[in-house]
Amino acid sequence: MQLGIVSDTHGHVPYALEAVRMLESLDVKAVLHCGDIGSADIVGLFSPWPTHFVFGNVDHDEDDLRRAIADAGQTCHGRFGRLELAGRKIAFLHGDDGALLRQAIASGEWDLVCHGHTHVARNSRQGDTLVLNPGALYRANPHSIALVELPALEATIISL
Repeated sequence: MQLGIVSDTHGHVPYALEAVRMLESLDVKAVLHCGDIGSADIVGLFSPWPTHFVFGNVDHDEDDLRRAIADAGQTCHGRFGRLELAGRKIAFLHGDDGALLRQAIASGEWDLVCHGHTHVARNSRQGDTLVLNPGALYRANPHSIALVELPALEATIISL
C-alpha cells in the first residue's frame, strides 16, 4: 500500500496542486496531511483519497477547517493523529509541540511517526520507529512530499 505524506501547505493552492498531481501519478491509497493546512481551500484538493488531517500552528480557524474536512468526507484528528494501516501503527502531528513529537518518537509505540513544521525533509530511524517529515509545500526549496510503502515501511522523499 502506498501512503502519501504532505505538510505545510499554508493555504497555497498552486503548490498543493503540484503535490496532488504527483500523488495521482504514484497510485497512493491514502494521504496524511501533517498540519499547517492554512485554508479550507486546501482540503478539497485531496478528495481523490481518504485523507487524514492534523492541525499545525498556522491553523488558527480550526472550526472552519473541521467543517471543510467533514464536508469533504475526510478525517480530522485534531492535533495528534493515530492510525493503523496495513498492520502498522502510525502517529502523525505537526511537530510544533516539540515535547509531544519527542515523546511520540521515543515511546516505541509507533512504527511510523510523521510530522512537519520545520519545512525540512527527514527520513530517519529511532529504534524500530521510522521518523518522517515530508518537507513542505510552502516556503521550502525544493517543495517536497513523501511516499511510504506499507507494510514494508520504506519511505521516499519526492522533490516537486
